[in-house]
Amino acid sequence: MMSHEITSLVGSHKRRRRRGRGQGSGLGKTAGRGHKGQKSRAGKSMPLLSEGGQMPLFRRLPKRGFNNANFKTNYAIVNVSQLEKFDEGTRVDSQALSQAGLISSTEGLVKILGNGELSRKLTVVANKFSRSAMEKINNAGGTVEELTTKKSA
Repeated sequence: MMSHEITSLVGSHKRRRRRGRGQGSGLGKTAGRGHKGQKSRAGKSMPLLSEGGQMPLFRRLPKRGFNNANFKTNYAIVNVSQLEKFDEGTRVDSQALSQAGLISSTEGLVKILGNGELSRKLTVVANKFSRSAMEKINNAGGTVEELTTKKSA
């Protein structure tokens, strides 16, 4: 059987609801919107968390406590297996990683993780390395240069 020979099966295509097309349709007159009010009007759009004049929940609840997310250090993560893209003897820094499409920006911090294998001799420059990534790069004959990052106080 070919794809163009398939006939539509009963119930395989559900018809769309035609609102406001007469009383007999079950969705005539107000078309399921009810009578009056903001939600019955054309072009209505309300904020997702709108509570209609009532003080919103997120403003009623107290904001308390410490949130460590404000001080989190974010790293762009690159695995050792992704470094196979580079030629033998290349110096791999944030600029090279960005040009290869492995990280989005040269501005942030970079961390190299040890997932996968590396068979090329590379000089890898990053802000942080996992222990397994260091071992794999060194075992392949490459070198690791760890950049120092300043802690913001």
